[in-house]
Amino acid sequence: MLPCSCRSMISHVSTSSRKWFNEFGNDGGPAARQLRPKFNVFSKHVATHTGFQIPHVEMKHLILGAIIMKSLGSLLFVFSSSFGAVILLLHQAISTPILYDFYNYEADKKEFVQLFVKFTQNLALLGALLFFVGMTNSMPRRSSKKKASKAKTN
Repeated sequence: MLPCSCRSMISHVSTSSRKWFNEFGNDGGPAARQLRPKFNVFSKHVATHTGFQIPHVEMKHLILGAIIMKSLGSLLFVFSSSFGAVILLLHQAISTPILYDFYNYEADKKEFVQLFVKFTQNLALLGALLFFVGMTNSMPRRSSKKKASKAKTN
């Protein structure tokens, strides 16, 4: 049985994925329109600080990839799969700095505080997923070998 916090996280993930999927349309829907400017700013930051140019990507492909990662990862995670947790971990690691770009605002702005709070919440989820992966990989696997039956003596 999953702890309450994990169930609520999965509920949130599946609800947001379903919403994105229903609004997807031909162009990626409102999610693609909201993501475009944030992705452009993120791409400029990466190019400025690392010198690496992020290739052009259609927003509808990014949204579709996010929907698939969130849906598949949460489905597998519900069944205690560490692979599902890794998929969700990758999604969180990729999407968090793009969606919650607090670093583009001054510290005294209202947007900075809101985005920073969401960013730190997602970091906490990332930590919980890392903990889950670490715990599932550190537990010994049950062996399917049957115990040898003792011979009866009369």
